[in-house]
Amino acid sequence: MAVLGITVALLVWIATLLLVSIWKQIYRSWNLPPGPFPIPFFGNIFQLDLKDIPKSFTKLAKRFGPVFTLHLGQRRIVVLHGYKAVKEVLLNHKNEFSGRGDIPVFQEYKNKGIIFNNGPTWKDVRRFSLSILRDWGMGKQGNEARIQREAHFLVEELKKTKEKLHEEIDRVIGPSRAPAVRDRMNMPYMDAVVHEIQRFINLVPSNLPHEATRDTVFRGYVIPKGTVVIPTLDSLLFDNYEFPDPETFKPEHFLNENGKFKYSDYFKAFSAGKRVCVGEGLARMELFLLLSAILQHFNLKSLVDPKDIDLSPVTIGFGSIPREFKLCVIPRS
Repeated sequence: MAVLGITVALLVWIATLLLVSIWKQIYRSWNLPPGPFPIPFFGNIFQLDLKDIPKSFTKLAKRFGPVFTLHLGQRRIVVLHGYKAVKEVLLNHKNEFSGRGDIPVFQEYKNKGIIFNNGPTWKDVRRFSLSILRDWGMGKQGNEARIQREAHFLVEELKKTKEKLHEEIDRVIGPSRAPAVRDRMNMPYMDAVVHEIQRFINLVPSNLPHEATRDTVFRGYVIPKGTVVIPTLDSLLFDNYEFPDPETFKPEHFLNENGKFKYSDYFKAFSAGKRVCVGEGLARMELFLLLSAILQHFNLKSLVDPKDIDLSPVTIGFGSIPREFKLCVIPRS
């Protein structure tokens, strides 16, 4: 009888914990954006494909709309999907959502550097970094280096693109002098290729997490202070209306009917607002100069048939990386 009594008491205790947890989840969700019902203790973790989280976000957006709530364990997350929702948060509410979100996968980097810092320390580091970038032209070699590797891959696969680039380089720069930043104004096709590479490879599809710095009313919902907010950048970069046939690499996405460069407000490969990458301008300049210099002097040739090259990046959790490849670098005659 004693064992039975202990068993019953244990079951009652577990049931009470579950009911309390469920009640808390319901109470906290009254004024939050809609979303799938979370499992006590686990949240919505089982409703996400952890190998391709951006794809899971896209599916949930189709069901719950452009602003929805998820729970990773007990951590509440609001996801933004689509141009209007992302722009509203990153630009119109940039102060309210300027914090760096704290989620387990990034715990190791909490309060470190310009990316994962918060508060006054982050402002000081950002100000210092901007000063260094302006004075010395220094920049990070993270995303830029990966984009450069992918650029060679894409240009080799798309032979027509490479021919147009060679023609533009020969006409504007010629064979002798080095490419200069001023050449960019006269090289719309190269500029379009640089932007399309960054759009297409989609290195950070879900962006780095933001955090609400205070209780904020957004589209009629109340997003409490401390809530992690994820603006999905891929929902802009692969928007069907702005970029027709977005799954195809097409520099024409950034050219108008006259062949001139056309900037798109949907292009947010470096995020936007207060948490925009401070090296965005430098990174784009580096990509332009490096790709121009390489194609000015060399032809790039794949070791396999271009038809067999898989252009899609490998998605890992919140991010994606270019696939590995080999190519020959042949001097131009």
